[in-house]
Amino acid sequence: MASIPPSRRSFLALSGLTALSVSLTAACGGGDSGGGKAADGKVTFDWWNIATTEPGKSLFPQIATAFMAAHPNIRIETTSLENEAFKSKLTATTSSGKLPDVYQTWGGGVLQQQVDAGLVEDLTDAFGWSSELTPVSLQAYQVEGRTYGVPYDIGMVGFWYNKKLFAKAGVTTPPATWAEFLDVVRKLKAAGVTPIALAGKEKWPGHYYWAYLAMRVAGLPALQEAATSKDFTGPGFVQAGAHLKELVDLQPFQPSFLGAGYATPGGQAASMGNGKAAMELMGQWAPSVQQDAGADLGADLGFFPFPTVEGGVGRIDEVFGGGGGFALRKGAPKEALEFLKFFVLENESKLLASNGYLPVVKGAESRLTDANKKVVAGSLARATGFQLFLDQAYPPAVGQEVNDSVADLIAGKKTPEQVTQSITEAAKGA
Repeated sequence: MASIPPSRRSFLALSGLTALSVSLTAACGGGDSGGGKAADGKVTFDWWNIATTEPGKSLFPQIATAFMAAHPNIRIETTSLENEAFKSKLTATTSSGKLPDVYQTWGGGVLQQQVDAGLVEDLTDAFGWSSELTPVSLQAYQVEGRTYGVPYDIGMVGFWYNKKLFAKAGVTTPPATWAEFLDVVRKLKAAGVTPIALAGKEKWPGHYYWAYLAMRVAGLPALQEAATSKDFTGPGFVQAGAHLKELVDLQPFQPSFLGAGYATPGGQAASMGNGKAAMELMGQWAPSVQQDAGADLGADLGFFPFPTVEGGVGRIDEVFGGGGGFALRKGAPKEALEFLKFFVLENESKLLASNGYLPVVKGAESRLTDANKKVVAGSLARATGFQLFLDQAYPPAVGQEVNDSVADLIAGKKTPEQVTQSITEAAKGA
């Protein structure tokens, strides 16, 4: 999901956004994919998303149905795929030179690769209503000053925790440093509580730990330099892996975590929702997936930011995460962008009320009612730096190597040094 500027543009930082102008460039039909006018005169376009769990599983079709009811001449053909299945199918589709008319994107290097291949519609001049969205929500979808995607969610990764299980272990305050965090893990284990749920099979949840530790130890400037030099062998990155190994050596994860999925029965989210683990490191969507896969922890669920690391240069208000958005294939029907405007602007209240998404529309954060979502939104508002998911920050081969190498470290198959060497080799070869 899980999700980032490309390596040649370095990494995302919280900065201003240039004003975008108006008018529409997308032509009806054209291109290789399915959009265009059907024999019955209806405009048809494909929509690929990852809404396979609630609330999106129910909400997304409702929004599409409402749009078609208001526009009888438009037909939306929806494909919903689980996160990893979506990425695999989209990669295969991209390599064949085709994309769906409207498709899920997390931006960054993956989107840039599609842009560089000439497959994505440039929305800059058509996206006049972008001024109604928050700058940070838009930045992941900008390449060389042009905008290629429309966000519908933005957030950050942090620790979601079970207050009741923390209390059982005698932990009254969430940890603020890495040493305190490791101590909490030890206390939870001593109390007979599984400290952390992890979807080891899917790999992307594990990379969150290494990425955050790299941010906390080496700092965002070091990440920016590594993105340019394509060299991740510096001491800060090795130390990030060493700290992760400290955690792994405590055996903090649930039994059989290496074979566990994220949203699958008995997986990471279900372990949290069912009270079988005390923590998970996950994005803003975590509570809704916990509820969908397990149970609703309600008032027992809390949130705290990733701790600082003693001696590290990174700050606790530098956050890691991302959101979700949609891009259009080049030549997609102009009605597809009209649908995205309807989805984002006219349905923002429904997205927020579902408790599965955080606002991208300016001022909408005031409508949040969930205490934890308010904490996440507040952390984003105060953030002094922002890094998107590393497996989206880079070209797909590099992002995949980050996931694979960190998974190997967690499984005891690679050393911290080998992780940085493998990522560096992939970056230099990309």
